[in-house]
Amino acid sequence: MDILIITMLIIAAVILFLVELFVIPGISIAGFLAGGCVIFANYYAFSYMGTTAGIITLIISAIACISSLILFMRSKTLDKIALKKNITSKVDRSAEAKVKIGDTGITTTRLALIGYAEINGDIVEVKSTDGLMDEKTPIIVNRITDGTILVEKLKN
Repeated sequence: MDILIITMLIIAAVILFLVELFVIPGISIAGFLAGGCVIFANYYAFSYMGTTAGIITLIISAIACISSLILFMRSKTLDKIALKKNITSKVDRSAEAKVKIGDTGITTTRLALIGYAEINGDIVEVKSTDGLMDEKTPIIVNRITDGTILVEKLKN
């Protein structure tokens, strides 16, 4: 009966250990329960079956946890639950091709550093280098870096 209790505790610990590692991210109840099962199985073996049985239980529980981890990682189970989608989207840089440095326009929204402006008949997202600008403020394109159009107030 003692061996059955220890065996069930080690099996429960291995299952909870795998659940903790691969199903529930972070430190959770499953991890604490897995640790508790291993500790109680070893305590039970040392207390009720002697030192030799305790050492054997300790070695078996360590081997069971490590081998289950290795077997689970080598199985195709991780491939079935893993994400395989690649990100193929790109940043839209079409406005950069339409606008040149020195082009003028007018803001269509308030520029709280970033907003929209109409430049050469196209409404594009711009970033202010002069701080806040109200709607319908005349602007000039100062520079274009990494797809960001930087504008300033048009000085008459």
